[in-house]
Amino acid sequence: MDLFSRSWTALRAAVAELSDEDFARPSGCTGWLVRDLVCHLVIDAQDVLITLVTPAEAEPTRDAVTYWDVAETPPTGDDPLDALTVRLAAAYGEPWLLKFHLDDVGSAAGRAAELADRGLRVGTRDQILTTGDYLSAYVLEWTLHHLDLVAHLQDAAEPPAEGLARSRGMLEEIAGSAFPASFSDKDALLVGTGRRAPTDAENTELGELAAKLPIVLG
Repeated sequence: MDLFSRSWTALRAAVAELSDEDFARPSGCTGWLVRDLVCHLVIDAQDVLITLVTPAEAEPTRDAVTYWDVAETPPTGDDPLDALTVRLAAAYGEPWLLKFHLDDVGSAAGRAAELADRGLRVGTRDQILTTGDYLSAYVLEWTLHHLDLVAHLQDAAEPPAEGLARSRGMLEEIAGSAFPASFSDKDALLVGTGRRAPTDAENTELGELAAKLPIVLG
């Protein structure tokens, strides 16, 4: 949960540092501007709050790695929920309103995570996980979206190194194979999830793993 907190705090701090002009720039998420991604983070924070107060008694059905479903095709931006996020983001009008809402709800989600008992079971998306596994899964969510946030922003702070390393490890578990040691954690995540195409040299290094990419998480 400490890594959840560090990753989430770093992501919210990166949003707080954005200029108004940055909100109109493209993000690393297909079809989304930075403002749309920040709106999605507000929704994510709400999901964390809801899940942490949704106790379950049955045995866990997923853990931090199996929490993620792997889709067959990358997102196009045309999904109805994705489109709704774009409309919601536009409705805020001013970037400061989005910043304020993320700081408000995001801070609450962060506090709730710090207070949560990692051994308790919670329900979300018709799954049951321990609180610890649920929050660990979100390290990958925060790290990938931090990379999305700064994808086209110069001099913006990147995700914490520990979050990048842990997220790479989770992605390798999902893929059932390790990325080449020559890949940085950031490059493994970007290439592994299809956020950028591998170079010819990287594709050669990937070997059989290349056929499994991209790993589209949902």
